[in-house]
Amino acid sequence: MKMNRRGFIGATAGVTAALTAPMVRASGDGRPRVVVIGGGAGGATVARYLAKDSKGEIDVTLIEPTRTYYTCFFSNLYLGGLIGLEKIAHSYGTLAAEYGINVVHDWATGIDRDARKVTTAGGYSFDYDRLVLSPGIDFIDGAVPGWDVNAQNEMPHAYKAGSQTELLRAQVMAMPQGGTYAMVAPPNPYRCPPGPYERVSMVARILKQTNPTAKIIIADPKPKFSKMALFQEGWTNHYDGMIEWVGPDFGGDKVSVDPDAMTLDIDGEVTKVDVCNVIPAMKAGRICEIAGINDGNWAPVHGKTMQSKMDENIHVLGDACAQGDMPKSGFSANSQAKVCAMAVRSALTGSNLFPAKFSNTCWSSLDENDGVKVGATYEATDEKIAKVDGFISKTGEDAALRKATYEESFGWYAGITSDMFG
Repeated sequence: MKMNRRGFIGATAGVTAALTAPMVRASGDGRPRVVVIGGGAGGATVARYLAKDSKGEIDVTLIEPTRTYYTCFFSNLYLGGLIGLEKIAHSYGTLAAEYGINVVHDWATGIDRDARKVTTAGGYSFDYDRLVLSPGIDFIDGAVPGWDVNAQNEMPHAYKAGSQTELLRAQVMAMPQGGTYAMVAPPNPYRCPPGPYERVSMVARILKQTNPTAKIIIADPKPKFSKMALFQEGWTNHYDGMIEWVGPDFGGDKVSVDPDAMTLDIDGEVTKVDVCNVIPAMKAGRICEIAGINDGNWAPVHGKTMQSKMDENIHVLGDACAQGDMPKSGFSANSQAKVCAMAVRSALTGSNLFPAKFSNTCWSSLDENDGVKVGATYEATDEKIAKVDGFISKTGEDAALRKATYEESFGWYAGITSDMFG
């Protein structure tokens, strides 16, 4: 991708200049144009806030290939039999009908940063004054020897919700009595840090009901993980003897799989398994690489505006960006989207720009009515988005508090999806 002076920001001063001197390149009807790629917690939120808060001053296009969006967050509860798949399914109809967003169901396949133009697989092109990328994650090729995306039907990742989630649940429900479910956990950094371990809890929950002699193996390259003590306490309380966690001290970082033979190899010890949930190492969604704004596997941004460090006219949100201390979660993406929307409006219309503040909470269900959480507040510095303070559930909490935390997570889910989709 060609780089030029306009396309590179070397310091925060460049960001400030871009925001204090609005550049408006009119659309056909005289409005500045914003194109958003990716309709998840970051993309849908930023599109909605731009359309809502600009009161029609900005032309907003949202490009998202799926007509029904399934949230990755809360998909584990479907695996555990606590909710139906329809509970995590959402459409874009309200964004189009009530907010006037041009919702385009297509794949974005090209970005010309000099011309400020996005092209799609369907042969369409869209000019932009500002571009927002929120494509989520893709997987690093070769991260788990023996596995690639061609094997995802035999060994699903289910880390992009929808058909993969349905497939994994079907495989779990079809396990023979006393069978083995294996998970290959991802290295840091990855989407939704508590997600794999909540998934183990939910799979254990459904197996306890339908297949109580089944076993679960977790092969993990990390020596510790988010809420580790809380999960391990929950596994002992609810699923004692069912779950075996294998960390790097015992070969969890030396793993390969054979999808044809349905085997898991942990440091030379081969185990025949009935279900193998492979969650590989992750990177930013491919459109960031196509745009030429990655630094390694992720897209670095300035935390005060979520602007790419490679191109002042591009903002990156959520899982795809490298921003500092925030986890790659739906709550984080939603929080970053609001900061981004304010920054884009300021750049294009001259509206007020207030200091960027962020928050995140990640809830996890250990069982029905047993929930835990971790969270923090953050502020943007010149270097990164930095953690200010945080909290986490404690081991040994009473049942009433855990039930309240569990119920709180459902309230949060209703609130964030309304904030995303209207």
